[in-house]
Amino acid sequence: MKIKQHTIQKSVTISGVGLHTGVHANMTFLPAKPNHGIKFQRIDLEGEPIVDADVDNVVDLSRGTTIEQSGARINTVEHTLAALVGLEIDNILIQLDGPEPPIMDGSSAQFVEALESAGLEEQNALRNFFDVSEGIFYREPDRNVEIAALPLDDYRVTVMVDYNSPVLGSQHASLNNIGQFKEEISSCRTFCFLHELEMLYKNNLIRGGDLNNAIVVVDRKVEDHELDHLASLFNKPKVEVKKEGILNNVDLRYKNEPARHKLLDLMGDLALAGRPVKAQILAARPGHAANVAFAKKIKKAMQRSGAENIPHYDPKLPPVLDITKITSMLPHRYPFQLVDKIIHLDDKYVAGVKNVTINEPFFQGHFPGKPVMPGVLQIEAMAQTGGILVLNTVEDPSEYLTYFLSIDNCKFRQQVVPGDTILIKCELLHPIKRGIAKMKGVAYVGNSVVSEATLSAQIRKKNS
Repeated sequence: MKIKQHTIQKSVTISGVGLHTGVHANMTFLPAKPNHGIKFQRIDLEGEPIVDADVDNVVDLSRGTTIEQSGARINTVEHTLAALVGLEIDNILIQLDGPEPPIMDGSSAQFVEALESAGLEEQNALRNFFDVSEGIFYREPDRNVEIAALPLDDYRVTVMVDYNSPVLGSQHASLNNIGQFKEEISSCRTFCFLHELEMLYKNNLIRGGDLNNAIVVVDRKVEDHELDHLASLFNKPKVEVKKEGILNNVDLRYKNEPARHKLLDLMGDLALAGRPVKAQILAARPGHAANVAFAKKIKKAMQRSGAENIPHYDPKLPPVLDITKITSMLPHRYPFQLVDKIIHLDDKYVAGVKNVTINEPFFQGHFPGKPVMPGVLQIEAMAQTGGILVLNTVEDPSEYLTYFLSIDNCKFRQQVVPGDTILIKCELLHPIKRGIAKMKGVAYVGNSVVSEATLSAQIRKKNS
């Protein structure tokens, strides 16, 4: 799995009709900054409203997953989201001039192809994984649906489907390595049963279906007049049934293509939980309603695991800036170099790490019998972290210095002692103007705030 966040290098557009609305739309993928997440935008509506890919925005599950926000609706998002999950793309803006992404061939393959043609770009921020620490379970006993997420330091998905059909029977599909998504899962197409087609059509669905972008499973004997009726519905000169029970001479790409597509749908729907997940996902007879209900349980578990605004820190992962790079940017040296790592850096906020040990020189004179890190040095560490954020805005940071202008609303809420690891987050409150930056700094140990302040600083060239 990728460690750092990714976006795409340039914009790319694909076009086609939506499966259920039948409306032609252009869909453009655009690069986005770290921590932007996945967002859709309806550029055909007044104000061009944004719709976050968030499970709380799900409003309809009629044969697909539909999200809505600020009066803007996006239908059938799961295939697009699955492509993003499979390529491990974290930050992207998806502009649509219609209500639904193009169905293309009913899979995610053409989305993957378009995104890869745009190129992937690694970003200066670590991915905010949600590590499942204990099992999360969802059941629908009446439909025999079960989904579970079990602890695993990786991302794996296994799906079982059983439609009590002589054509499909029981099928299994697994994705054991996210890097195999493109080759093993992305090209698997959506499907339905023959007896569902007319019902779907009468309910104003599958208006963009043309029998070439879906697998239609025939699980009963079909009379010629029924095939003629279907041909008229979908503007086809003729509709045929192959001997294995697949409509209109469509060849399966895999014997278990329906199960693989259900796995694809599950990946796309679970993306709505909002963060990449490390877990073993096991699903029996999943569908969009169950997938979304399970995504809501995962999101609740994320919220319970800790405050969302605390920087995520995994000491096993490489930093965005190590001590060598920090030293090249900041003029501070021992004993006043108080930042060990930078784990996130973009144009709005920075997150740094300070490991507090008994070897700190200030412990010799600051309560040596009961060592406590001085609050003023916590603020100094905060200022140095914020300095990285400000210096990141200039072309050659080594030629600049940052100076304090003011410290406001400073509070010390908890003692910091040897053995603590301080996570420091500094976020710009306003855009930098005339070299002056104002930012909110908060320092955490675990899930507790230990100190906070509003800092103002000025950036100047060394020789000015």
